Amino acid sequence: MKKVYLINKLLTFGKVFFVWLMISLNSHADNLDINKKLVVLGQADAVVKIKIFSSFTCPHCADFHFNVIPKIKKNYVDNGNVQIIFIDFPLDQAAFNASKLLHCTEKNKQMKLMDIIYEKQKQWTNETNIENINENLKEIVKSLGISSSQFEKCLIDEDISDKILNGRIDAARKYSINATPTIIINEKKLEGSVSFKNIKKKIENII
Repeated sequence: MKKVYLINKLLTFGKVFFVWLMISLNSHADNLDINKKLVVLGQADAVVKIKIFSSFTCPHCADFHFNVIPKIKKNYVDNGNVQIIFIDFPLDQAAFNASKLLHCTEKNKQMKLMDIIYEKQKQWTNETNIENINENLKEIVKSLGISSSQFEKCLIDEDISDKILNGRIDAARKYSINATPTIIINEKKLEGSVSFKNIKKKIENII
């Protein structure tokens, strides 16, 4: 039943988002700088730029976060060849709220927050309504110093919401993203598996 609920929630969010997109595309997308305050790993002058579009409720994204990103970091980020850019692409309301929290968090705590959200993904998403999911998220972020009042304030922050949704619009329009995680390497969409082996091959062809 919970899986059915999450699927229905995703579809509902998609419909709501599509309506929002049609209304906002012309009036907002070109007016907001969606590239500000992105979460990144690596140097700005790295020859390879990898954009990772992901959703916090996506199990494949959690797997990629823990099993692929550390390998990219060890082999290519730490030596200055690659910069990883994390970009929100929420697939449902729960992921949208988690993304808001990420952008309410101090810069030096953002990676830790991402780790926690993905590590405990099965726990905080294991509910049948968004209210309970929010309560689970609230407990998780307490360890990073985000109080209940800060949490509630973050969820209704229109600037952050616009930033995330406009980023999603921009990504869908520019890269034709329809699933997560989607990997963009030097502005080219990665085809095939999102495995480290496949990504490594693309990186090596560039450097």
